[in-house]
Amino acid sequence: MTVLPSPMRRALAATLSVAGLTAALAVAPAHAADPWPNKPITLIVPYAAGGFADTRVRLLARKLGDSLGQPVVIENKAGAGGVVGTNLIAKAAPDGYTIGTGNLAPMAVNPSLMPSMSYDPIKDLAPIILIENSPLVLSVGNEVKAQSLADVIALAKKDPGKLTFGSSGVGGAHHLSGEMFREQAGIDIVHVPYKGGSLAATDLMGGHITMMFEMGYSALPAIQGKKIHPIAVTSAKRLAVLPDVPTMAESGLPQFESYNWQGIVAPAGTPRPIIDKLNSELNAILKDPEVVKAIADTGSQAGGGTPEDFGAFIKTETAKWAEVIKAGNITLQ
Repeated sequence: MTVLPSPMRRALAATLSVAGLTAALAVAPAHAADPWPNKPITLIVPYAAGGFADTRVRLLARKLGDSLGQPVVIENKAGAGGVVGTNLIAKAAPDGYTIGTGNLAPMAVNPSLMPSMSYDPIKDLAPIILIENSPLVLSVGNEVKAQSLADVIALAKKDPGKLTFGSSGVGGAHHLSGEMFREQAGIDIVHVPYKGGSLAATDLMGGHITMMFEMGYSALPAIQGKKIHPIAVTSAKRLAVLPDVPTMAESGLPQFESYNWQGIVAPAGTPRPIIDKLNSELNAILKDPEVVKAIADTGSQAGGGTPEDFGAFIKTETAKWAEVIKAGNITLQ
């Protein structure tokens, strides 16, 4: 057996050590050192293509893809009032490559209407940012003898159970705003659910229902065409597109505030640096002139803020609508 001199043994050991390290690095997962994102990002929208939520998110996705250097691909997964798509977001791998929109109904309303949902909005989803608040406009048909909220309330108290309000269905922003109005004003008005907001809006113009809390972007053409009469808006401040229409609070219901809203969420467990990166990029995008105009033109209000801000907002909204649902004894038929 040949014994190498000590200096040669040390040199050979060092060579083997370097070779072993090189081999180990060669088999280590390549993605571990890759920066995020290094491939396309999927953004799930839990509603059908072409709708209000989808249109807004497509604009944001295009700009987010440009800023991140990777495509942001929209996938529409509609069903069960947003529950189907939101569940897919919650159950996706928390690696930053699947995110989605978090909307009023599946995030803050359905937990009270659907106790057996397959996801928990608070535990299973990580808030990233609030994108926008969309106030509603309470309008009446032209044949209704009311020019103010006080007039509407007086008519309702004069003939309990006679006035009607339309909605796109049980549990939506139209419906819940009407239920909040009923409760806070202490009146008896009848809910008439439709299979879609456009059907209710058509019947409002036709005089078949008394009133409707309608999304601003949807109500504007009919208001501008004088086919319906606006009574009040549900936001804390008046809308720039309807400066002469008072808020519900100004009109006598100081606690009334209602929005349809949406934000961006990720599966719980998504690394905080990714959450922060997305939040930073989206905050910047919300200040982009094209986005600012698109949001304002539809009567909506831009969001923004931190993930914690959005998380606190979701909890507040959940508690608020849970009270309205309980007070109105609202259930899904």
